[in-house]
Amino acid sequence: MSPLPINHPLLTLVRRVSDLAFSPVGAVMLVAAGVIFFGCAYTVDQTEQVVITQFGRPVGKPINSAAADSSGPGLHFKIPFMQAANRFDKRILEWDGDPSEMTTRDKLYVVVDTFARWRIVDPLVYFQSLRDERSALSRIDDILGSETRNVVARHDLIELVRSDKAREPEQDATLVEAGAAVGHLAPIRFGRKELEQEILRAAAPKMGIWGIELLDVRVKRLNYKEGVIGKIYDRMISERLQIAERFRSEGAGEAAKITGRKERDLQRIQSEAYRTVQETRGDADAKASEIYAAAYTSSPTAADFYAFLETLDTYKSTLGSDTTMVLTTDSDLFRLFKEVGGGQPVPPTE
Repeated sequence: MSPLPINHPLLTLVRRVSDLAFSPVGAVMLVAAGVIFFGCAYTVDQTEQVVITQFGRPVGKPINSAAADSSGPGLHFKIPFMQAANRFDKRILEWDGDPSEMTTRDKLYVVVDTFARWRIVDPLVYFQSLRDERSALSRIDDILGSETRNVVARHDLIELVRSDKAREPEQDATLVEAGAAVGHLAPIRFGRKELEQEILRAAAPKMGIWGIELLDVRVKRLNYKEGVIGKIYDRMISERLQIAERFRSEGAGEAAKITGRKERDLQRIQSEAYRTVQETRGDADAKASEIYAAAYTSSPTAADFYAFLETLDTYKSTLGSDTTMVLTTDSDLFRLFKEVGGGQPVPPTE
């Protein structure tokens, strides 16, 4: 193959292009071409979706959106300087609301802190109605705050506190014995999970008009106001006082039973002892009477001796150093004095 002549048209064209590229005019043209190329081309990530606008107005269909006829991620082109790519996140986004004071149906004030998860399902409608995420969060805050307030106002506090209506608490044995009204959870109809679903069902259609899908709403924190906390503490104190009063009453009942048994046993013992004493005394008196009767009837001298001893005992118990007695001459007591004085014994009068 023979080489091309030096004045060949192809070689001449190559020399002119190389001279133009390394000249100032060529450099400007190269930069302009790069700007035009990069102004036309753009990439769309898998985690985002794009709406093309021309002079601020949407044109064409969204890119990488949930629509079936939407183009996917990758390299795309647009008209430079006239069209702009508006990017929106395709992933699940979060909304965290500020704590808000609300009133329950039973007129108790609580502070409810909620959060939610949402995503953009129609970027074109989203762009036309909200433009950016800050406006979307503001609208979500208004709707979720309003619906949460409405749902809380339609239910009692116990429905908002309890998360599961089938929950059974662990009870201490003393609480079980304390009675049916203490240590048991009050029955509920819905529970907090159902209330969260109620908020979701009420708020989701209102956000659909903005191209937003509301995925979930949850109550993050529930605080009581100072007055409500006082009432809760009072109820807890009342329950514990009820338990203590039941224990006291049971203790008083047991004490009364023990005291009754003691009194009954004491009375039984005393009655048995008294019966034993009386029986012993009766037997002793009978034996003494028997002995006395035997002694009296043994001989006339024994009977007189017994009468003499009894008289002496009477003197001992009735007469003292300063005792003055006035007796008749025929008195039985005076009879012994007359015998001591040397007189004849006076027979006792009948």
